[in-house]
Amino acid sequence: MRRSLFGALVLALGAGPVGVFLMLRRMSLTGDAMAHAILPGAAIGFLIAGLSLPAMTLGGLTAGIVVAVLSGLVTRYTVLKEDASLAAFYLLSLALGVTIVSLRGSSVDLMHVLFGSVLALDDAALILIAGITSVTLLILAATYRGLVMECVDPVYLRSVARIGTPLHLVFLGLVVLNLVGGFQALGTLLAVGLMMLPAATARFWSADVTMMVVIAVATGMLSGMGGLLLSYHHGLPAGPAIILVAGIAYLISLFLGRESGLIRAALPRRHLEA
Repeated sequence: MRRSLFGALVLALGAGPVGVFLMLRRMSLTGDAMAHAILPGAAIGFLIAGLSLPAMTLGGLTAGIVVAVLSGLVTRYTVLKEDASLAAFYLLSLALGVTIVSLRGSSVDLMHVLFGSVLALDDAALILIAGITSVTLLILAATYRGLVMECVDPVYLRSVARIGTPLHLVFLGLVVLNLVGGFQALGTLLAVGLMMLPAATARFWSADVTMMVVIAVATGMLSGMGGLLLSYHHGLPAGPAIILVAGIAYLISLFLGRESGLIRAALPRRHLEA
């Protein structure tokens, strides 16, 4: 439980800010697509070396980068838009990954790959997650102003500096890295949950980017703690329990949030006075 708690807290620290920028850039479903895209690479690593952390991590990272590059090329040189090319590649990746795992592993191995095992994190996995989070925070600190400007006014950013495309590629790399880290604990199907649900929750409480990042990180950490406690006391699977708690936080914010929450939006507002 201590290892799981540490892993969940560190994951939230890196995935929360990435999720906020994904949401602001209207790329939320891109995170989901990339989470599925790492599956065939992780499955090939599993096929070669079994449940080996280095092999599955390297395979997942390679597959995620390949899918990101291929979908970008398809979008640029064909009539397909980015959402359609990503959907095609992630569906192909999901089917291919499940098939590869099934060739060698059992249904238990398949469940481990798809849904992770946060209660089985070892020292190597924790070091990997901590390393990914450290790299993420350093890169975000170096590119923060550019990322914010690209979310707010990408046309202006292109007019004053030619960093739009490199910045986009670096950001996609951060998405893949954090999904690979989340894959170790939550599997390919749930890794994006700790990235996007806290970010969506934060949007209902603040319109300031920095405050959204803080709220998203705090929500992710509390979700990790709450999910593990729920799992321990009620015998629930730990990974889904963490995402369920994050989902409950989102639903509460949907109704009660001060930024366009449903209940607040329904209340009569004071008229402007001279």
